[in-house]
Formats: sequence, C-alpha cells, structure tokens
Amino acid sequence: MAATAGKATIIDVVSDTVCPWCFIGKRRLESAIKQYQGPKQFEVRWHPYQLNPHAEEEGVNKLEYYKQKFGEERTNQIIPRMEATFAAEGLQYNMDGLTGNTLDSHRLIAHAAQQGSDKQNKLVEELFKAYFTQGKYINDPAVLRAAAQNAGIEGAEEVIKDKNKYRAEVAQEMRTLGRGVNGVPHFIIDGKYSLSGAQDPSTFVEVFQRVGS
Repeated sequence: MAATAGKATIIDVVSDTVCPWCFIGKRRLESAIKQYQGPKQFEVRWHPYQLNPHAEEEGVNKLEYYKQKFGEERTNQIIPRMEATFAAEGLQYNMDGLTGNTLDSHRLIAHAAQQGSDKQNKLVEELFKAYFTQGKYINDPAVLRAAAQNAGIEGAEEVIKDKNKYRAEVAQEMRTLGRGVNGVPHFIIDGKYSLSGAQDPSTFVEVFQRVGS
C-alpha cells in the first residue's frame, strides 16, 4: 500500500472481524492513502480485539443475536443504516448466517502477518467480505481456509487445525495494543497519533500531513 518510495509510515489497526465499522474503516483508510499527495509509503498492520470474547464457537443466528443485544426496534434501525453505509463504499451488507467467536480468525491474521503486511491486509479483506457481504460464518474452518487461499497465505491449514497456534500471541496483543481501547476500529498512526472509529478519509489525510511535516 505504497504512495511513493521512502520510509514507511506504520498504521496499526486494532479491530474485530465481526465489527462492521472495522470494514468501513478499512475502506476509508485505503481511500485516504490513495488521496494523500505527500511523499509517503504506508504499511498497515492488523491487531486483534474481541467485542465478545465469550461468544460460542459454534455460532448463533446473526439477526437473532442483534435483536437480543440491541432489541428489535434498534436492530430495525441499525440494519438500514449499515446497508446505506456499506453501499456508499461499494459493498452489500448481508445479515445472513451465523456470528460467534472470532479467535480463530485472529489467529489466522497473526499467522498472515509473518508473511508480510500486504498478505495480512488481503486476508483481512477476504474475511470481512466473507462475513459481511457473503453471510458466511467467521469461525467456519472452510471459510477461514478459503479466505487464506484467496489471500495467498501459506501454511494456513496447520493454524486452522491447531487451536493453540498463535493463541498466546493474540492474547498478548489484546493485552498490549488493546489496553485502553474502548471501541474499534482504532488506528495508531506513526506510533503517536490515535484515531477511533471509521473516520472520513479527510481525517486520515490530515494526520498523514502531520506525520509528513
């Protein structure tokens, strides 16, 4: 995700794979990188956060979960808002399928990081698309396997099968980078500028300008 050659500006993103605003934030960040005119190269690195760390592994109906969490009236308000927000980014918001524990997806993302930030970013995109636009379950091994294959991740099968692979690393990252984070997505730019929420591209560009000054 380079603008021009030179020292890369690191963008650390704390997110969860079942957070719709994290997908929107990803798209807006990418728009900002394309818009930015300064002499900068960017490296985006993804870090784990679990909105519901106690979620069941087998998954529950996504729509019913929303109704239990937010109430039916608020859910009926949330869905059209998200559909419109996704549509503005060229995406179709899908409430089909199951939701549940995201640990396995974070373990796979941690594995992808060992193969470079570009590969990791591709995997995150594939996981977001599978869950939010295709109605697939984020904890389904077949979904994880397909996302890894589409992103060109090597060695994914061993990570998917071995539940202990990267478990400690993910837990450590959640204790460190996740400390003090009250909501996601959360962006740390150049190690010192923090932004919370799916900011407009112009907000990211303003921070890029500060980093480049």
